[in-house]
Formats: sequence, structure tokens, C-alpha cells
Amino acid sequence: MSLFAASDVLQFAVRMEENGGLFYRKAAELSDKSEAKKLFEYLASEEAEHKKTFEKFLSKVTLYEPTEDYPGEYLAYLHNYIDGKVFFTEEVSMTKAIDVASALEFAIQREMDAILYYTELKAFVNGDDQKAIDSIIDEERKHFAQLSEIKKNL
Repeated sequence: MSLFAASDVLQFAVRMEENGGLFYRKAAELSDKSEAKKLFEYLASEEAEHKKTFEKFLSKVTLYEPTEDYPGEYLAYLHNYIDGKVFFTEEVSMTKAIDVASALEFAIQREMDAILYYTELKAFVNGDDQKAIDSIIDEERKHFAQLSEIKKNL
């Protein structure tokens, strides 16, 4: 028995992309290095595209809708679950200024987390959609390489 339904896993992916976009937009805003700023802005736009892809997949599966004590309770639970796992943690608060090196290191780790997550996510989508997941994994790998290169050149 699986702990989560396919719709849950896809909702996690949507939330990861939302959180990633927020992180990258804030990192771009706080960055004083133009190369890093441009990369963060680009990555924010990539996260928005990935979100659309996962929303498309989500529209094709049956949503798991357990009994709730109030409307939106289960979705709030899912969001809280994933928010603590990928992109936003207590360790990195985007409400205060952070240095570019810290933002890059944090983003590099989150890209690695995303690669692992999406590799596992493939088991929850049909064969026809796995190519789209593979292309997102490839993009996440490129993001990892781009972030690593900029960090190396700091």
C-alpha cells in the first residue's frame, strides 16, 4: 500500500515548483551579482513552466479527496508536508538578506532533491507522460550544473 495517491504526488510536484519559483524570484531580488540574478530569474520562469506541466498531469488523474473537517484541509496538509521538505525550511529564510553563495548552495541542494523526487514520480504517471517527466529531470540537471558553475566562479 502506498502512503500517497498519484494525485498527491502530483500536487507535491506542483507545490515544489511554486516554492521553487518563489525562492528564485526572491534570490534574484536579493542578488547583487548580475550573472546570478539572471540565472535566478531564468530558473523562476522554468519553475513556472514545470508547474504548468504537472498541473496538466494532475488534471488527468482522479483526485484523492478524503473526508475533511473543513474545506481545503487535505490540500493544506499536503502543502505543509511538502513545504518542510523542499525549498523552504527554517534554515533559509528569504525574508532576510542572504548572500549569493548561500542562495546558490541552497538552490543546488534543492535541484538535487527535485531530480530524485521526479525520478521517483515517474512511477506514478503513465508511460506516455514519462517522457515529459524525463525532460523536466533533464532541465533540473541543467539547473544543477548552471548553479554549480556560477558558485564555482564566485
